[in-house]
This record gives sequence, structure tokens and C-alpha cells, in this order.
Amino acid sequence: MTPSAQPEDRRALVAIDLGAESCRVSLLQWENGTPQIEMLHRIANGPVVSNGQMRWPLDRILAGIDEGLRKAAARAHEGIRSIAVDGWAVDLVRLGNIMDPNGHDAVQPLFPPFCYRDERTIATKAETEAIIPPEEFFALSGAQPLRINTVYQLLADNKAGVDPATPWLLLPEYVLHWLGARRVAEYTNATHTGLVDLQTGGWSRTLFQRLGLSIKAAPEIVHAGAIVGRLRGDLAKLPAFRETELIAPACHDTASAIAAIVQDMSETAYIVSGTWSLVGTVIDRPIGNPEALHAGFTNQGEAAGGYCFHTNVNGMWLIKQCLDYWNEQGRAIDVATLVEQASKVTDFPGLIDVDSPPLMLAGEMPARINHELQQLGLQQIPDTPGNEPVVARVIFASLAARYAIVLKNLEKLTGRSFRCITTLGGGSRNTLLRQLTEQSTGLPVHPGEVEGSTLGNFAVQLAAHHRRGTGRPLSAHEVRTWAQLLSSASLQSVATP
Repeated sequence: MTPSAQPEDRRALVAIDLGAESCRVSLLQWENGTPQIEMLHRIANGPVVSNGQMRWPLDRILAGIDEGLRKAAARAHEGIRSIAVDGWAVDLVRLGNIMDPNGHDAVQPLFPPFCYRDERTIATKAETEAIIPPEEFFALSGAQPLRINTVYQLLADNKAGVDPATPWLLLPEYVLHWLGARRVAEYTNATHTGLVDLQTGGWSRTLFQRLGLSIKAAPEIVHAGAIVGRLRGDLAKLPAFRETELIAPACHDTASAIAAIVQDMSETAYIVSGTWSLVGTVIDRPIGNPEALHAGFTNQGEAAGGYCFHTNVNGMWLIKQCLDYWNEQGRAIDVATLVEQASKVTDFPGLIDVDSPPLMLAGEMPARINHELQQLGLQQIPDTPGNEPVVARVIFASLAARYAIVLKNLEKLTGRSFRCITTLGGGSRNTLLRQLTEQSTGLPVHPGEVEGSTLGNFAVQLAAHHRRGTGRPLSAHEVRTWAQLLSSASLQSVATP
């Protein structure tokens, strides 16, 4: 079936996109059969450090989502058909009481959710590898055993005295649950836990049992596009929300962004450039061999049931951390100006390993970069005003060089030759990084959608509504056809930064 360019049901849709630096609420409406998308509300975000722990300001995020949804209700007089939530992976919310007085699942968190960068998982990852070696873990789950993975966070909870039977939800699905959905884990997001069986797509009983985790605490896995409930609570009393359904899109924001790519993925690689750089392509069958493990690749769920085969490379985190440091020093500079100035830098010390563990940690990033330069026998960059563009040039050139190495490994592992790269996310606007990537890889780099996660979220919602009642899962053709339609809709922002 080919989707109609003008759905019979012309009610609006809402996409909530949770980002590590900002969360966004966007509205899709139809005007004469043409989709119009507006970002209505933006919520500043970032982990909060308290008592040496990094946690997310969940109450502030939820309050901002409530405000954004009220703006959507006021704007969409035709009513809102559905809401879907995507966001970053691996972080989870442990739930308090299982049932509330009305017999519904509780939505009250047991404690504020930890940020994946919190160092509590360093010990649990090391302890886990003594039980299940990385090669076996990768063969079972297809997931690169990164210390940020949910599995190590669950084990850290156990170590801190949390009852393993305490129910949990990944963060985007928790927001859906808070809005009224049943307790689920959407497939693309579930694969980032490290606990999904690579062969069956369900929870791995082997991993749960051997690691002392409770499979009963894990939510039901559903596929992208599942309708998981109706909006409940005070928001549901607003006229626009009286019959609003809740949809689990590709809940992992990268899977949503990739769902927005309209090119033929058989010859296209992607770089999702945000806090992380995710470099890879879409494959039909997982690759779980030791070569993929040692090259740093992972098999994560794709919206239509395939696999996003990619590796994590450090990303705009490096620049953001530098900007935060310089701002604290009274040397405020914006990203656009920094990129422009860095493009004029021709003399810089050299390249660093952007994936060096110290560069994954927060605080004093220019000093961390200088330490990497020193370790390589390269000249350090004096931490003085005017040298910010030199630091930025080192970061961008090093990222581009790392992308080239990853893409060579990707071609070898998949047996493909790529003709182009599509970039998505905020980093796609960085003309210098695109130019350096073209030079390092020898491939043309096409900027994709900056808000690709939002467009992919909407594409999955439309595909889910279109195939309602057919009893079949989403197809790649369906999702990308809707994405093609939405690519003509420029995303307007009426949100205050």
C-alpha cells in the first residue's frame, strides 16, 4: 500500500524528542493536504551533579513537556490524533509502587534517573566481564558492551541495594507511561540495554539469569509504531486531547533520525552527529562476529525491524564541554562563530583519539585535550583567549579522521561500497566538519535533517495509523515513503531557546 498524501484523518500529531541538551515538543498539522511542522516548545536539558552523582532533572523535563503539550492543544483546534516520544538510549527510570490506588501502573520514579555518564558503571562493567566475557556478551546480544548500557546501570542499582524486582522503564517509554501508556520497551530502544537476544528479538533469559537480574522487572517489548494506550490525566481533559492515542515510535532518537533518511541505504552510510557521532548503515541481518566487536560496532534495532549497524564515536560533546568551560572563564563564544574561526586555522598541533576514555568525562575539556596532545608528543595549546578556534580545529579534524577509519571498517564488515554519506542532527549544520569529512573519506557528504528524529517520529506515527488493522509490522518502504512526504515540510520553530 502507498500512503495517501492527505490522510483521511486530518487531526494533528505531536512528536516529543528528548535530547541530552534540549527536549522538544513539535506539532504536525495538515494545510490543504500539505504537512506543516512547528517546534512549539524547547526545554533546556543537561545532567545535574549532586553529591558526586550525575542525574537527569526529570521533574523539569516533565513540567516542560506538559507546557509544550498545552501549547499544542491550544494550537490544534482540529484535535490531536496521537503523541509519540523518542529520546536518547540506555538511561532508565525505576518505578515505585507497581499499582496506584486506581489500579493503574504507578508513574512515580523511585529516584531521579542517573545519567549514562555517571561513573558508577565502571565497576559493574568490569565485574560483568568476569562473568560473561565481551565476546560471549556480543554474540548473545549483538550490542557493543559499552559501560553506559542499561545492563550495567541495572547491575549498579543492584549493587546500591535496589531490589532487582523493582520495575523499570527506559526514559522515552517512561514519558509515554507518565502520559498514560502501558509499560513497554520499544524494540529499537530495548536493543540498547544489552539484554535483547540477537536471534529472537526478545529479552535474553540467559543474560538475565547469569547476571542476577529479574526478567519480571523488564517491560514488554513492542515494535516501532505500536499503539500503547490513550492519553490520561489532566491533559486528557483538554478538548484537543480527548481521543489522543499514545504511540511508541522508534523510541531511540537515532533510529527515528534514520527513519527520516529517504536515500537508498544500500549505498549510503550515515553519521548522526549530536552529543555522540553514530557512524554506520542499515542492514537486514545482524553481524555478531568478533571482528565487528573489536571494530567497535553494535547491532541496534531499526524502525522497520532491520538493524542500525554502527559504532559510537565521540561528538559535539567535546565542543559543548569546551564552550561550557570557556563561558565559565568569561570567554563566551557561540558555536557558529567558533566554526567560522576554526575554518581559518591552518596551523594546529595535530590529531587526537577522540574516543580516548578521559574525553568521555565531564569538566575542563581543553585540559583533557591538551593531555591527549601531550601523550602523543604533540604541542599543547595554551589555555589563553584567542586559542579557542585552534582547539576546535583539533576536535573537528580528529572527528573527521576517526569517521574515515570507521567507514573503512564498515565497508569491510558489510561487504558494501558506499557512494555517499548522509549527516543528521545538529552537527549536520557544521560546514567545516562536513568539508573535513569529505576530505578524509573521499565521499560526498549530504546534510540531512537537523531535526531528523522529529521527522522520523512523525513518519512512524503516520505509518502506524495507515497500517492500523492490517496486523502487520511496519515496512521500510512505508516509513520512508512517509519520510519523503515530510521532507518537503520545513520545520518551523516558534519555541524559545
